[in-house]
Formats: sequence, C-alpha cells, structure tokens
Amino acid sequence: MAELRGQVRYRFRSDEHDVQVLLEGEAPWVKQQVGELGLEGVGWTMPIASEVRASNTSGIDVSNPEESDAPENKKPADMGPTPDPSRIPVVRRPIGKLNLAEELKLLGLKAPIRPDSIELMATLEEMEPPQPVQGAMSVDPMAEAWLRELLHLVVREYGITALKTEDIEEIASKRLGGREGTKLEVWLESLFSAGKLVKVHGGDATGWGPSPRWLAGKF
Repeated sequence: MAELRGQVRYRFRSDEHDVQVLLEGEAPWVKQQVGELGLEGVGWTMPIASEVRASNTSGIDVSNPEESDAPENKKPADMGPTPDPSRIPVVRRPIGKLNLAEELKLLGLKAPIRPDSIELMATLEEMEPPQPVQGAMSVDPMAEAWLRELLHLVVREYGITALKTEDIEEIASKRLGGREGTKLEVWLESLFSAGKLVKVHGGDATGWGPSPRWLAGKF
C-alpha cells in the first residue's frame, strides 16, 4: 500500500466467517488500521479520489485551479486570430435590383417553370385513371385521386408548390366531379381543413398545394 497516496478505500469480505470490512480515509491511516486488524495480505485497496487535470485547454496553464480563471480584463489565450473586416466581401445593390434568375444560374439551379395549362390537360388525358383514394374522410375518392395526380405532376415535374383555384378548374374540372367556381373552392377548403392541402395566399388569388403525407398517399 506504500505506493498509494491520498484518499483510499480498503475492502475485505469473507463469506465463510460472515465478515465484511470497509475502511476509507488517508492511505497511511488505512494501512495502519489494516495492520492492527491483522488483515495484511488479504482484501484490496483502491484510490477513491485523485487529482484530475483539465484536458483540451488550448495550451492554457491550469496547474493552479485557483488561478485558472483569467481576469475579466485579460484576453483569453485561445480566441483565434483578430478578425480582418477587409477580407469580408461587400456587395451593394439598389433595392429591388437583385436578378434572381441570374443568381440561381450562378448557383447551378434552375428557376421553376410555370406549367402550361394546355400541357397539363394533355398529360392528364394520357394518364391511366388512378385508384380512388381510400379512407372514410374522402367525400369524392375519385376526384381526390385526380387532384392528387395533378398536384403530384406540378410539384415533381415543374417545381411548383401550388396551383390557383382558376387553374385547377381549367385543367381538371371534369375530372373533379364537374366542380367549378364556388363549388370547387368549397371542396378545396374541405380538403384543406382535413390537412390534405395547404393554402397559399398571394395577391388577388388563392393557391392550393399538397401536404407531403397526402401527396405520398399516406393520408
């Protein structure tokens, strides 16, 4: 036990004689008690506290814990280089003069293309009739299935997130149970209330887009 210093714990247990010994304290004192009890050579001793040095301190000397906290007016040693404002590019342009199409091109992105209503009508004509939507919440399963096909097309192929009420009516009215005008808008509102559509307000028109779960057929 001579090699141990500081606080230690000594344990000895004998099931045969139903004896348990537990000693904790400074190493010299524990060693003395073990000798007086005649337990030298049995049991085991282990440290229960040791000096812990901080790691990852970026070279800061913390050998003295009481002096490890830097004074408030002293700059920390690991703050990195002094900022150089001259290396930050300055971009100025008049308000409203940002060319989004040009900026998207520079980033390698394509601007969304507004789908042509005639092209969408032709695409729907070429489609096989979809399976009716399943679920008790659907008022018109077949009309809802066609609407989902239409919105799936504009989202995936054109990158458009919503269509105006008027565009939906022009493109797919006959596939939506002949709904037009107020009747169509009331039906779209019901799908919005059910969480199947999202409503987009823009200027003097209202757009309708699909919720992700409904578009994936999980609603």
